[in-house]
Amino acid sequence: MLSEVVGGQVFKLVHGHSLVYNSCWEDPRIDRAALQLSNSDVVAMITSAGCNALDYAIAGAGQIHAVDMNYRQNALLDLKIAGIRRLNFDDFFSLFGSGRLTIFPRLYEMALRKDLPPIAQAYWDKRLNYFSGSGWCKSFYFRGTSGMFARTIKTYIDLKPGIRQALNELFDSKSLEEQSQIYRDLKPRFWTKFIRWLLGRDTTMAILGVPRAQRLHVEKNYPGGIAKFIENCVESVFAHIPLQDNYFWRLYTFGEYKPDCCPEYLTETGFHRLKDGAVNAVKTYTSTITDFLNQLDGKVSRFVLLDHMDWLNTPKRLHLLAAEWQAIVNRATSNARLIWRSGGLDGRFVDSIQVMVDGARRTVGELLCYFPEHASVLHSRDRVHTYGSFCIADLETRV
Repeated sequence: MLSEVVGGQVFKLVHGHSLVYNSCWEDPRIDRAALQLSNSDVVAMITSAGCNALDYAIAGAGQIHAVDMNYRQNALLDLKIAGIRRLNFDDFFSLFGSGRLTIFPRLYEMALRKDLPPIAQAYWDKRLNYFSGSGWCKSFYFRGTSGMFARTIKTYIDLKPGIRQALNELFDSKSLEEQSQIYRDLKPRFWTKFIRWLLGRDTTMAILGVPRAQRLHVEKNYPGGIAKFIENCVESVFAHIPLQDNYFWRLYTFGEYKPDCCPEYLTETGFHRLKDGAVNAVKTYTSTITDFLNQLDGKVSRFVLLDHMDWLNTPKRLHLLAAEWQAIVNRATSNARLIWRSGGLDGRFVDSIQVMVDGARRTVGELLCYFPEHASVLHSRDRVHTYGSFCIADLETRV
């Protein structure tokens, strides 16, 4: 179909030419509970917007390798690292908490630029207006492709005063019971035919960074398709999980964090822990996970793979997924733990992949010890709640 072709082309355009994620859309609270990080851990993870790499550093991980194919995502994390090293807390929070700082161009030239690698310098040199707080995108968090979608939804909400007022009341609610009642009243007004249609488009999902393979999996396996899946996820967040500290949805509803509702790196305590040296654990790499691991001189004890394996779970890309798992097996410590998410309802699609271990061919499923009950409990508490499944597994590489 034409829409599918267009969606595929948009996805390639988005990921090849844009900053896609301006904030991480994975809950590090459940990651920490799953990973049990210590200062002896070496973490390999996908950068995304870098928020969770900084969170793991605050939690005490010894080394954090943040890897992303999109150099723009690494440039964002590099800017955060430079800001932690060179700025005071108030300016840093204005920059990445409020998403706007009018003196950013001056601070960038005086204090931040010299701390950035050349590729990040080249990127930010042309985008000093991202934090200006002016124009249609009054916050950095309305920049990038996911931010553009959030800004569009915010405009739609602002045009409907009753919906905006209800959302304000939702985030100010004092109890889960009150929150649930407000959402039940809001639901029929927000979930219009237009919103359901918009969320069912390949192009919309591409802008949000959702590959077509992932969308089709949900369409096939979830009653009502991806639009209904998203609607039910949103209902879980707004009606069944307390919103008081849900900084993920607050950000895209209002375009900014609050001091008492923000990622750990934006709290004063977290910021100073990073500034006092914890941030030095974080390094960025523009690469695939496979190439990074194949070139790494050392072992990795914790892998955070987000949902990117969904992107590789197609007939044309399965060889890339197999190569990645071979690299994981080759570089994993004996006590390695992996976590990943999937848009599908079962993240164990990797089990049939074959790898070589000490000269013997094994399936990935034979090497993994899953913790389904622990993963299920944590998944139910996920403040983002937009993934179909969450996996925790230990890797055993001995034959």
